Formats: sequence, C-alpha cells, structure tokens
Amino acid sequence: MSLTLLALGIVALLSAGYVLYGSFIARQYALDDRRDTPAVLRNDGVDFVPERPFYLMAQHFSAIAAAGPIAGPILACLAFGWLPCLLWIAVGVVFIGAVHDFSALVASVRHGAHSIAEIAKQNLGKRAGIALVWFIWIALLYVIIAFTQITASSFVGAAEEFEGLATPFNKGGAVAAASVLYLGLALLLGVTQRMFRPPLWLVTALFVPATLGCVWLGTKVDGVLVLDLKWWFVIILAYCLVASMLPMWLLQQPRGYLGGFVLYLALAVGLFGVLFGGYAVNQPAISANAWRMLDPVPVLAGAEGAPPIDRGLLVPFLFVTIACGACSGFHGLICGGSTSRQVARESHCTPIGFGAMLLEGFVAVISLATVMMLTPEQAAGQPPARIYGDGLARFLTLLLGKDAFVFCATFGAMAFSTFVFDTLDVSTRLGRYLLQELFGTTSRAAGALASGATAGIPLAVLLAADPKSYQLFWTLFGTSNQLLASLTLLGVTVWLYRQRKRIWYTLIPMIFVMSITVLALLIQIWTGLRDAARGAWRTPTGDFNPTILNAGVALALLLLAVVFVREALVVVAALRAERRDAQAVP
Repeated sequence: MSLTLLALGIVALLSAGYVLYGSFIARQYALDDRRDTPAVLRNDGVDFVPERPFYLMAQHFSAIAAAGPIAGPILACLAFGWLPCLLWIAVGVVFIGAVHDFSALVASVRHGAHSIAEIAKQNLGKRAGIALVWFIWIALLYVIIAFTQITASSFVGAAEEFEGLATPFNKGGAVAAASVLYLGLALLLGVTQRMFRPPLWLVTALFVPATLGCVWLGTKVDGVLVLDLKWWFVIILAYCLVASMLPMWLLQQPRGYLGGFVLYLALAVGLFGVLFGGYAVNQPAISANAWRMLDPVPVLAGAEGAPPIDRGLLVPFLFVTIACGACSGFHGLICGGSTSRQVARESHCTPIGFGAMLLEGFVAVISLATVMMLTPEQAAGQPPARIYGDGLARFLTLLLGKDAFVFCATFGAMAFSTFVFDTLDVSTRLGRYLLQELFGTTSRAAGALASGATAGIPLAVLLAADPKSYQLFWTLFGTSNQLLASLTLLGVTVWLYRQRKRIWYTLIPMIFVMSITVLALLIQIWTGLRDAARGAWRTPTGDFNPTILNAGVALALLLLAVVFVREALVVVAALRAERRDAQAVP
C-alpha cells in the first residue's frame, strides 16, 4: 500500500472535519466579536496580552504539539500495527480532540481566562475545583517527566549513520546546540519586538530564516554541548524553572512564534515526503501481539525503543499510548492557562482551538508515516525520537540532496526537540499558576516556590529512575492526559447544561474517553500492587521500580477523578430538580 494515498485521504478528512464539524461546533457556542475578551479587558503586558491570530496560532500550536503526537503514534504502531492507530487518530482528532480543545478555549474566554479548574469550581463547586487542581498538577508532573526524558535523550550521543563521515559528527551535540541557539534567538526576538515594535512581516522575514541558521550553526559546533543524560535533566528543568517566571512577551510568545514555523516546516517536509517520496507501507497493519490477552500490562522493556506495551490489550492501551495525537487534556491547560489570555476576539477561537488540534492530528499522521515506511527489522530497538528525526531527514534530502544529509538529520531531530521544549516551560508555568491559584497568592516568592516544586519533583524522579523507564512513565502520562480531557469535557458539559444548551457533542466523547482511561488506570494500579507484593521494589539495574510509583500515582488520580465526577452528578441532579420544580409551579 502507498503512503501517498493514505495521506491524501487523511488530508481530505481533516479538511472536511474543520469546515463541516468545526463550523457546527462553533455555532453551538454563538461566538460574538462584540464581546470583549479577557485579554482586551485585562491587558497587563505580562500574562494578559491580546495577540494577532496568526501570531497566536503559531504560539498555541507549538505549545500543544509536543512529544505526544510524535512518540505516541510510533510506539503504538510498533505495539499494535498502523491500521488501528490511523483509524483512532483520524476519528478521534475530529470528534473528540478538536471538540475538547475548542470547548476548553471558549469556556476559559467566557470565564475571564481562568483555568479549567477554576471553571469547574464555579460550575461544580469548590470541592470539584480543588480535586481538579491537584489532578492537573500531578498530571503536569508526568508531562514534564516524560517530555524531559525524551528530549534529553535526543541531546545525547552520536548515531551510526554518521560513522562513515570524514569528520566525526555528534548528532546529539548538534541538536543540543541548535536548540540552545534557538532559545537565544527567541529571547532576541522578544526584546526586539518590545523595544522597536517592527511589523510582523519584517520579524518573520528576518527571524524565521535565522532559526534555520541555528540548525546550520549547530552542526558546526556539535562538540561543544556534549553532556551526560542526567546533566541534561538538570539543565532542561533549570531552564523550565527560570522560563516559567519570565514575562510572556520575553520568551514564551516569541519562542512559540518561531517554534510554530519550525513545526509548519516540519509538516510541509513531512507532507512532501509522504506524497512524493514514493514510499510503501512496510509495517504490519495489525501487529501479531495486538490481541494477546495474557499479562495485559506494560513491562519494563529490556532495550531502549522497545514498545511500551509489548504484550497487551489493544483496548485500552492503544488510545492512551497515542495520547495527544487524537485527544489531549494537556491542551485544555494551554487553552485555559495561556492561550485564552491572548485571544483578541472570540471568533479567533475556531482556527486556534479547533484548527490547531487538527494540525496536531496531521503531525501524528506524519509521525506514523516515518515508522510505517520502515520494516519491523529496521524499526526494532530504535527510540521514537530517532525514528521521527531520521524520517524527516529522508524527506528533506529529497529536496536538498544527499550532500545536505547532516543538516537534514539535525533539522529532523531539532524539530522534535522544538515540539517538546515549547511544552516543558509552559507546563512549569501552568504548574505555577495552579498552585498559586490553589493557595490564593500572587507574590513572586510564592510563584518561584510553585515553579520550583513543579520542576523539582520531576527532576528527583528522573535522577532516580532507569533511563529506559520512560516507556512506563509514558503510559501513565497518556492515561492521565486523556482522563484529564474527559474531566474537562465533563466540566464543560455541566456548564452547557446550566446554560440550557445542547450537550451531546461533549457528553458522548467524555463518556468514551473516561471509560478507556479508567480501565487503563485500573490495570496499572494492579501491576504496581502485584510488583509490590512480590517485593520487586527495584529493577535489575538497581533503580526504583516505576510500576510501583505509577500505581500510587494512578490510585491518587483515580480517587481525585471519582470526587470530581461525584460533584458533577450532584450538581446536575440539583439542576434537574430545580427545573422540575419550576415546571410544576402553575
């Protein structure tokens, strides 16, 4: 089968989904540009900054399009085959993921740009709001753990495809250097815009090519930033701590804008390669292991890059492994904690909320294509970051030629790290917002403590864990991420019910995603309890056993979700009683 035909079909489906279903969902919320948004009403130049939709779209897309739609589809394809992955991405992103993102963004804009936890507090009660704050914060810790580990791994080590070069080349060092230069360029862009306020076309014409220049320069200084994996854990999370305290105009907005173009370029390269590369599908449509029912629990893989679920049930682990490629609760945090504070008009919510999620779905398809064109033997033992980066490099060499392979390979790997970097410091910033909101303080000192806790706990876990255990952290990350999406949809559903509006388009996706993720949590809890009962507190390498940590965290998340659902049911029952009483009055 040809990748070209599959890609054309997915492009057509996503385009139709935006035009038809996206327009339908937008009509349900009755967007009105005459209503001032929180960014306009509270413009403070730091957290509330009304932004042009094109600029905000790039920033929002780079924030939500992290490792999830790249690593998730690759891991799931290796475990289950490409066909169930493609079906879930195509259907899930239109009817669940995009609806979730758009609804979370509109709800936040209509509630003063508050977080989804504060929205839950207003509509479901204080107990539900507090439960959701703790749920989100714990889920953010797992986002940071999973993404820091997978980003740091792309900064470490040379690769065998460069062994034949006349001059030694360290791919990890080049990617690290290019990424650091990219962050420095973003700071320069922030200062330039603040001081000189140049037109957007000039900024784009100067700084977007300079971003590619960072990739080229990174290949020339590949031996400068050659560090151990755990040193990169420290450096990345120290950066997140500092970045989460900086004004949005200085780093987050300009970095997101530049990162958005890197991601647009990665999408364009991927689309070109899939359409015109002439690649065939070499992975099995359904893996032989997909339907095995024995021991349906992820085990610690013996080799880096092995599937996280090498013996398992397609349901529920297909859905939580693909994670952000089809549906992501983390996006609701970006919508409610960052993007909603920059929306200048309500009508901008449609392309930014619904449209950006469909773009992320296509990122997942491109990622899936990079592994589908490999044989099982070629993909065996390779981590997802390398599969994706090398796939983009193959696509780009079709345009630039084989002589540019070093640049192409560095660009492919940097595109992956760009996807992730933009999410890491945003996650830390959101953790700061949540803890400050929970404890009712806005002081800088409290913010620094909140950011320190949000970055410090993941650092402690990463330093204690086996570097290969990211696959198990990934499974719980995906589970908590999609359970958060279902809780967000539940909160939006109750809000819509209060407004006497239709609710089926949020209610049905909520029920489906919640059922899948609760089952995945229960299996992971059972796994950890089983290992604890056996006394398997450590892995063969002497590091702590992540299945036991995952079980404790999964149990906490499940209990918090139960509290939230119970409060929602109580509120809905009270509303229904009020309406019955009102109808009974003559």
